[in-house]
Amino acid sequence: MTRHSDSANESYRLNVNGSDREVTDAWVGESLLYVLRERLGLPGAKGACEQGECGSCTVIMDDRAVCSCLVLAASATESRILTVESLGDDGRLSDVQQAFLDAGGVQCGFCTPGFIVAVHHLLDRNPQPDDEEIKEALSGNICRCTGYGRILEAVKVVARGRTHGGAA
Repeated sequence: MTRHSDSANESYRLNVNGSDREVTDAWVGESLLYVLRERLGLPGAKGACEQGECGSCTVIMDDRAVCSCLVLAASATESRILTVESLGDDGRLSDVQQAFLDAGGVQCGFCTPGFIVAVHHLLDRNPQPDDEEIKEALSGNICRCTGYGRILEAVKVVARGRTHGGAA
């Protein structure tokens, strides 16, 4: 990202993963993706297209899945932001993360954090999605390695596991 020395820098606070985080000496035009990765040390969201087309930078902002590359960080001061780093408990993988591994839905891994966040968002809103609902919820995420079959299977495994009260 290019620094804009002729622009005023600011400090502000973001609520990320349940904690208020201070962002200091920041250019107001920085994307949420940049701030999460470079200023707050949360590298889970990936920067691939930086145009909101691939979904690798997906985060949850105020209960909506968004591409963090399209959000100005300084405009998110009143929002609650959740990243992939918040999804596991005590260093353990979430059920979605484990299902992706078990189903082989992870290959190069670049798209995986965005998919994981999108799947958590889907299943939190709709615990028993059908195939079309899964495809629609994941339509903003692009994977160039897996062919999607294994990703779809991982979602179904988690949905079944959550419905039957057990882990996936």
